[in-house]
Amino acid sequence: MKNSIGLYVHIPFCKAKCFYCDFNSYAGMETRYDEYFSALKHEIQTFAEDKEKQTVKSVFIGGGTPSLPDSSFISEVMETINKSFEIEKNAEISIESNPGTLSFEKLSAYNNAGINRLSIGLQAWQDRLLKSIGRIHNKEQFLDNFEQARSAGFKNINTDIIFGLPTQTEDDWNETLNGVLSLDCEHISCYSLSIEKETIFHKMLEKRKLQKVSDETDRNMYHAAIEAFKNKGYRHYEISNFAGEGFQCKHNLIYWNAEEYLGFGAGAHSYIKDERFNNPNGIDEYLTAIKTGADHKENVCKISREESMAEYMILGLRLIDGVCNENFQKRYSKNMFDTYKKQIEKLFMKKLIIADDKCVKLTKLGLDVANQVFTEFI
Repeated sequence: MKNSIGLYVHIPFCKAKCFYCDFNSYAGMETRYDEYFSALKHEIQTFAEDKEKQTVKSVFIGGGTPSLPDSSFISEVMETINKSFEIEKNAEISIESNPGTLSFEKLSAYNNAGINRLSIGLQAWQDRLLKSIGRIHNKEQFLDNFEQARSAGFKNINTDIIFGLPTQTEDDWNETLNGVLSLDCEHISCYSLSIEKETIFHKMLEKRKLQKVSDETDRNMYHAAIEAFKNKGYRHYEISNFAGEGFQCKHNLIYWNAEEYLGFGAGAHSYIKDERFNNPNGIDEYLTAIKTGADHKENVCKISREESMAEYMILGLRLIDGVCNENFQKRYSKNMFDTYKKQIEKLFMKKLIIADDKCVKLTKLGLDVANQVFTEFI
């Protein structure tokens, strides 16, 4: 491995499970912090042993709620990473967080540990909506934590928001947009609610105790966000992501550009040398594997050249700039327009993509039905 890669570190602990969440996370496990973080550091150290130090251009500490445990756990993980890898001077090092789990002291500790990007999960501006989706915080806690983050030295802050929430109106959404825009954060992630199996919302939906917003309302909210962020000077650079100049998320760009990354922690995924695999999801299974030194790679999949090209197209088309033939040729020594002639012509006729002699990218309609576009390359 010669190229710089990304690192993902998974912290699976939460104070409470949000009603829409299907991530690998667990509430009420405060007593497991010590053994989990001990195993996590051991996994990182073991990977790095007897290997030339791998160069890293981004680190993303996600969850779960990484900001829930004491900051000393995160500082120790960062210390282990710095000893085990060669971190590039301008590396982006992010941590996810939830309001209500942060303090000025904790944020200062993150900053001192080298973390230079903070992602805060706001989700909605209205306390009634926050309560209705199982969030543990209110708007004032978010605003207090945002101010504390600035005071602690964070100059790169992302805010997560969700549209299409049950009972959320377009007026609610516009209030959320205006509230977030008033903060001048560097990056905004703006997601449409997706109700996945095994979530509280899915169970409520099955029991007819939940009513989804209409597709028309969902799309109206999405288009309102695009317009509002554009008018404020943010660049819409990926389907769900907006950034100030120079603040595109470097770590997520690794995923969308189909570059290599390593995952550490329970359920973490990796993509290295055309191979995908993940760690055991369960905390007990993960701890046992690390403690016994067992091979803990699960769902190992060797990615063929054809699969790699298809993934490159699907992931790259999430980017507003799309996929360019020059980059495709450099990677695969093939012409993108010849390789996917039939798919590109079909999608172009349906007005789902724009295609010239250099690049292909989603149209406004294509952004609305992106999954239909992606399936053409499977």
